[in-house]
Amino acid sequence: MGVNIITTLNALAEPNRLNIVELLRHGPLTVGEITERLGLRQPQTSKHLRVLSEAGLVEVQAITNKRIYRLQSEPFQALDTWLESYRIVWEERFDNLEKYLQKLQSQKNQSES
Repeated sequence: MGVNIITTLNALAEPNRLNIVELLRHGPLTVGEITERLGLRQPQTSKHLRVLSEAGLVEVQAITNKRIYRLQSEPFQALDTWLESYRIVWEERFDNLEKYLQKLQSQKNQSES
């Protein structure tokens, strides 16, 4: 199953959802724990978790009357792969810029001599 980068980015674009993901990076949490740590109301937290779940970013496990949420790795690996293509382009551009600046500095030093 392919991961949709746009869905991932849309889910992460909302600050509270991004904060939830940041919390879950440290391990699974219940809705109550997330609510308490972020200072949100429980219905808000549940709504954000539903969006994250529908985007495939979190999975939920029901144990008795608790729902425990944890991150899914696949969407973040897909995002990293997608971003890597941009890293390569930017590193190449920065290398070219560095060479250009060195050339300018060299020309300046020669003209001052």
